[in-house]
Amino acid sequence: MIEIIGEAAGKIWAYLNENGEASVNKLISETGLSKNDVLRGIGWLAKEDKLIFETKGRVETISLK
Repeated sequence: MIEIIGEAAGKIWAYLNENGEASVNKLISETGLSKNDVLRGIGWLAKEDKLIFETKGRVETISLK
Protein backbone atom coordinates (compact mmCIF):
# COMPACT_ATOMS: atom_id res chain seq x y z
CA MET A 1 0.00 0.00 0.00
CA ILE A 2 2.85 2.40 0.80
CA GLU A 3 4.18 1.98 -2.73
CA ILE A 4 0.76 2.83 -4.23
CA ILE A 5 0.47 5.93 -2.05
CA GLY A 6 3.98 7.03 -2.98
CA GLU A 7 3.21 6.62 -6.67
CA ALA A 8 -0.01 8.62 -6.26
CA ALA A 9 1.90 11.37 -4.45
CA GLY A 10 4.43 11.47 -7.29
CA LYS A 11 1.69 11.70 -9.90
CA ILE A 12 -0.05 14.51 -7.97
CA TRP A 13 3.24 16.38 -7.52
CA ALA A 14 4.00 16.10 -11.24
CA TYR A 15 0.52 17.32 -12.18
CA LEU A 16 0.70 20.33 -9.83
CA ASN A 17 4.24 21.12 -10.99
CA GLU A 18 3.15 21.17 -14.62
CA ASN A 19 -0.33 22.70 -14.29
CA GLY A 20 -0.34 24.77 -11.09
CA GLU A 21 -3.06 24.78 -8.46
CA ALA A 22 -5.99 22.39 -8.59
CA SER A 23 -8.93 21.21 -6.52
CA VAL A 24 -9.24 17.65 -5.28
CA ASN A 25 -11.95 16.99 -7.88
CA LYS A 26 -9.71 18.27 -10.67
CA LEU A 27 -6.85 16.08 -9.45
CA ILE A 28 -9.16 13.06 -9.49
CA SER A 29 -10.38 13.72 -13.03
CA GLU A 30 -7.04 14.81 -14.51
CA THR A 31 -4.70 12.23 -12.97
CA GLY A 32 -6.93 9.18 -13.35
CA LEU A 33 -6.33 8.24 -9.72
CA SER A 34 -9.16 7.11 -7.47
CA LYS A 35 -10.52 9.54 -4.90
CA ASN A 36 -8.93 7.53 -2.09
CA ASP A 37 -5.53 7.48 -3.79
CA VAL A 38 -5.68 11.24 -4.42
CA LEU A 39 -6.53 11.88 -0.78
CA ARG A 40 -3.77 9.56 0.42
CA GLY A 41 -1.26 11.17 -1.95
CA ILE A 42 -2.22 14.64 -0.77
CA GLY A 43 -1.71 13.47 2.81
CA TRP A 44 1.74 12.15 1.93
CA LEU A 45 2.75 15.44 0.27
CA ALA A 46 1.24 17.50 3.11
CA LYS A 47 3.23 15.52 5.69
CA GLU A 48 6.37 16.32 3.70
CA ASP A 49 5.34 20.03 3.81
CA LYS A 50 5.23 20.31 0.01
CA LEU A 51 1.71 21.75 -0.40
CA ILE A 52 -0.16 25.02 0.05
CA PHE A 53 -3.89 24.85 0.73
CA GLU A 54 -6.04 27.89 -0.11
CA THR A 55 -9.78 28.45 -0.10
CA LYS A 56 -11.17 30.48 -2.98
CA GLY A 57 -14.87 31.00 -2.50
CA ARG A 58 -16.21 27.55 -1.72
CA VAL A 59 -13.38 25.63 -3.39
CA GLU A 60 -10.18 24.57 -1.69
CA THR A 61 -7.20 24.55 -4.03
CA ILE A 62 -3.88 22.81 -3.64
CA SER A 63 -0.56 23.95 -5.04
CA LEU A 64 3.13 23.24 -4.51
CA LYS A 65 5.27 25.32 -2.17
